[in-house]
Amino acid sequence: MNNSQKVSEAIVNQGILPLYFNADENVTIEVLRAIYRAGIKAVEYTNRGEAALKNFAKMVEVRNAEMPDLLLGIGTIKNLEQAKAFENIGADFYISPGFVPEVAQYLIAKDLFYSPGCMTPTEIIAAENAGVKFIKLFPGNMLGPDFLSGIKDIFPKLVFMPTGGVDTTKESISSWYKAGVSAVGMGSKLISKQLMADHDYATIEAETKKVLEVIQSIK
Repeated sequence: MNNSQKVSEAIVNQGILPLYFNADENVTIEVLRAIYRAGIKAVEYTNRGEAALKNFAKMVEVRNAEMPDLLLGIGTIKNLEQAKAFENIGADFYISPGFVPEVAQYLIAKDLFYSPGCMTPTEIIAAENAGVKFIKLFPGNMLGPDFLSGIKDIFPKLVFMPTGGVDTTKESISSWYKAGVSAVGMGSKLISKQLMADHDYATIEAETKKVLEVIQSIK
């Protein structure tokens, strides 16, 4: 199985893509361990601070030693330089807040999974024509499930995942699934800054388990 297919299947199978960033390396690693214990097999770390590259390198190191079946993705990739920097330290997949043509061209040519953020049919068409198969609907709270319901039939071959504004409740998650998503991206609603500040990894683990169970019940 190629990389893109492997990553896509892992995200779709678990039905959620958790995403987070923390400047503290120890917090970053402990959150990673907590969500892995909960059953997560693919996670996105967001490239949102100066410590992101260094922390991600440590995540790869810990993953290789403790969690060999976990796929590590990097988010908030806005240019080719960033994509290459994280490729060099072992990122398994790449996610952008918007569609970046040169990043798509580079990663798809290497059969590396790339999911761009899109919020209009024009952007989705451009991404599809570039070879993208997995679309991140972003920001999800601005678009809402009705947006996907309205356009889904135009893009029968694409996989959709909203990020932003998806709550941990069954109502919120099921409304997106009814609209036709294959997974939901979940950041601060699941791994909040407060939980990380409190080093409350037990709650992060418990909440992640709960969301995984909700998704399985919906599917």
